[in-house]
Amino acid sequence: MDGSLTGKLLIAMPGIGDPRFEKCVIVMCMHTPEAAMGLVVNKIKEDLTLGDVLEHLGVEAPEPIAGRPVLEGGPVKPDRGYVLHSADFDAGDATQYVTEELSLTATRDVLEALGENRAPPQAYVLALGYAGWGAGQLENELHGNVWLVADFERGIIFDDAHDKKWTRAIRSIGIDPSMLTGESGRA
Repeated sequence: MDGSLTGKLLIAMPGIGDPRFEKCVIVMCMHTPEAAMGLVVNKIKEDLTLGDVLEHLGVEAPEPIAGRPVLEGGPVKPDRGYVLHSADFDAGDATQYVTEELSLTATRDVLEALGENRAPPQAYVLALGYAGWGAGQLENELHGNVWLVADFERGIIFDDAHDKKWTRAIRSIGIDPSMLTGESGRA
């Protein structure tokens, strides 16, 4: 689709007006004229680890991954898990291709592969919930300067420096975050 933001990063502008998205970085997993869906990749769910989620599913979590954080993927369906991962894992129809390097799986197949260390993805994040937009809603927000758009950057998505991802994403498009303001001016 021409103009699709699938695979791009959305970076919340200061003063976005919705505390759920303040300083958020969202990976866009789908963007069509009818709808858009993405996962927040820089907000940690407090007091919840990958080990906790795997245990809840009856899957044993190996020590190296048990303490990994779970992300707050967005306010829609916050009880549903989504694994954004490198393209080296494929669960057939359950895996959605996002870019050449990035896929999304929302079934327990990927979690079992992680827990059992059975050909798991090399890089991944688990998020609960997602950010969603209806037809034209995201486009209106973009025209209202609510979001900046950046290209896919693997490190921003998969590394553990969650508190630095917003700043890094803004810098990746050549903007100094200290120069941004949430205030609008009048002439």
